[in-house]
Amino acid sequence: MLKAENIQKTYGNLQVLKGISLDVKKGEIISIVGASGAGKSTLLHILGTLDQPDQGDLWINDQKVSALNSNQLARFRNQHIGFVFQFHNLLPEFTALENICMPGMIAGKEEKEIKPRAEELMALLRIEHRKEHKPSEMSGGEQQRASVARALINNPAIVFADEPSGNLDSANADELHDLFFKLRKELDQTFVIVTHNKSFAEMADRQVEIRDGKI
Repeated sequence: MLKAENIQKTYGNLQVLKGISLDVKKGEIISIVGASGAGKSTLLHILGTLDQPDQGDLWINDQKVSALNSNQLARFRNQHIGFVFQFHNLLPEFTALENICMPGMIAGKEEKEIKPRAEELMALLRIEHRKEHKPSEMSGGEQQRASVARALINNPAIVFADEPSGNLDSANADELHDLFFKLRKELDQTFVIVTHNKSFAEMADRQVEIRDGKI
C-alpha cells in the first residue's frame, strides 16, 4: 500500500529525518511513536504528501508520488489519502454533513453521490443525529468523529492521523481508538497514526519508533 525509501529531511542545520524506509500493507494499522522533536509529524506529513523530502522516494498504491508535480499531487492526495489531525479543522460556518462532503465536492463528485456516502459514514460513526449541527454545537468527540468521516469520504487508500486523540478526554480517546479498529474490520482501511498514547500505540499491528531521525 505504501513504500518509503531513504526519506531525508533537513530544516536549516538540523537533519530531522536521516534516511527512513518503511512499508505499510493494506489493512494494516501502524503507530509511530517517539519523543517530542524526534521527527514523527515530519515523517507523517511527508508520507501523506503534505511536505516534500529532501531525498528519498515514496510510492502509494503503486503510484510513485515523489514524481508528481504539484497539481497532480493535489489531485492524488484528494482521491487517495485521508487525514485526521489533533485539532479537527472542521470549518465553523458549515454543518457536520457539509464538512464531511467537502473533499468529495473538491474531487468534482455530484451531491447525489456524496451525500448518501456521508450519511452512511455518519451512521457508522454514530453521529447521524448531528447532521445539521455546526461544529460549535458538537462535543469534542463528535467533532473528531466528523473529521474521521471527512477523511473517509473519498474511499482513500490510506488514512494518516496525527495525534488524533491528543485533544480528547480519556473516554472519548478510547472510543476513537476503538473506532479505527472497527473501520479496519468493516472497510479494510489502512491507518498510519502518530500518537503519544502508549496503550493505543501498543494496540496497533506494528509500532514504529523514531529516535534521532531514524527508525
